[in-house]
Amino acid sequence: MKYSICNEMFEGWKLEDVFEFAAKTGYHGVELAPFTFCESAYDLSKEERDKIRMAAERAGVEIVGLHWLLVSPKGLHINHPDPSVRERTREYFKELVRLCADLGGRVMVFGSPKERNVLEPLTFEQAWEYAKETFRECAELAEEKGVVICLEPLHRGQTNFINVPDEAVKMIEEVNRPAFKLILDVYSMSTEELDIPGEIRKHAKYLEHFHANDKNRRYPGSSGEVDYGPIIEALKEVGYKGYLSIEVFEFDPGPEFIAREGLRYLKQLVEG
Repeated sequence: MKYSICNEMFEGWKLEDVFEFAAKTGYHGVELAPFTFCESAYDLSKEERDKIRMAAERAGVEIVGLHWLLVSPKGLHINHPDPSVRERTREYFKELVRLCADLGGRVMVFGSPKERNVLEPLTFEQAWEYAKETFRECAELAEEKGVVICLEPLHRGQTNFINVPDEAVKMIEEVNRPAFKLILDVYSMSTEELDIPGEIRKHAKYLEHFHANDKNRRYPGSSGEVDYGPIIEALKEVGYKGYLSIEVFEFDPGPEFIAREGLRYLKQLVEG
């Protein structure tokens, strides 16, 4: 297993500085939220994309990929009742696939809770079919670009669409593309009061990425209540070789402390 950190908690930092800090701290990679460095992926030139990729290479870390995909520009929604909104979202999603590939990333985490909610007058089934169409089309491009789109089940306090791993896997199986897989997130699974080691074992076939955090929205370890021992054991048991990526939603006591303490805790469990 490898370790990565999500960049949005480094508020006000240049990406170059995030990469250098992550490398010095002991991370293998950094996971990027596009809204932190551009309003729209369309606005980011090839030269700017190359500059970001090369900054990570110089620092000695991988750009793992992208998450928080549809925060900006405003008005995106994968299963909106208006077909023009769905089409605009689909085309922007494809541009994000290209951006991820240009940055040297491999993983795209599809969370975007507000941009996937079932909206009236749609039924859940209609929204499901619209989302499936978008995911399938974008996964076909991702396959060409060497990128994997990972569907993230998010708890019911965040969205009314795909809340538990069983639902995510149902979508993954129906889309049926090799570049469309699963990410599991400790915060959402613990909030749904799921058996996290059990979910890992049950869905190992599709597991591509893993977000390490806590039910209290903070970093794994001393900050929270989730026992990571059985989680790490389950990941080892299923042969998970991907990233443990620390993603927090509460940025106190600061990015440096969170990054160091979270990594120390995970390495202690993974490496003994």
